[in-house]
Parts: sequence; C-alpha cells; structure tokens
Amino acid sequence: MLSSTTLRTADLIRGFQREGLWPPIVPSPVLIEYLQGHAGKDARLNLLLKSCDVLQVIDVGLTRRAGWLRTRAKKGSTVDALVVAAAEPEGTVLTSDSGDLRALAAFARDVRIVAV
Repeated sequence: MLSSTTLRTADLIRGFQREGLWPPIVPSPVLIEYLQGHAGKDARLNLLLKSCDVLQVIDVGLTRRAGWLRTRAKKGSTVDALVVAAAEPEGTVLTSDSGDLRALAAFARDVRIVAV
C-alpha cells in the first residue's frame, strides 16, 4: 500500500512531466541537507534522484553568482543561494521552505519560487 505522501509526490512528478518541468536540476550540495548516509533512510530520496539531473560539478561562475545573490538578499544559506543561482534564468524552485529563497529570488533573473 502506497502512502498518501508517495501518491502526492507521484502526482506532482507526473504534472511536472506534462508541463516540461521534469527532470529537475539538483545542485549536489543540496543533498547534504537531506541525505543521512544511511541506505534505508535515504532510499526514497535516492530513488527520486535517479530521475533528476544532479549537477555534480559546481563551476566558479555559478558560485560567484550565488554569493552575489546572498550578499544582495542579506539572507539565505549557501545552499539556498546556489539553488536560486542554478535556476537562473527563468527557472522554478520547488520548496517547502520558501522564505529565504523568495528573498534571494528577488535579486535573480526571472526565478519563481513555488511552495509545495
């Protein structure tokens, strides 16, 4: 039996696929916030990551842009700034914690923050 969270996630992914918003780009440092280093606890996230484009090498230009955004917004973690910078231009960031991301996106080029 699938949980309601699993079903909701599957519905969201199907919707993103229909809209051409899948696969997402995930900067690898984001994984630090979610992975626990335990196969059982990380299983669902690892399964989801198989369908994502994981940005494994973060180039200096992207890190500079993230730093610029963080300085202008005066909020957000390094990872938050990197996520918004990676979404430029005209990208969408999906999050359950939109506060700092919205502050960063205010200085970004056409980045939308969507709470899920």
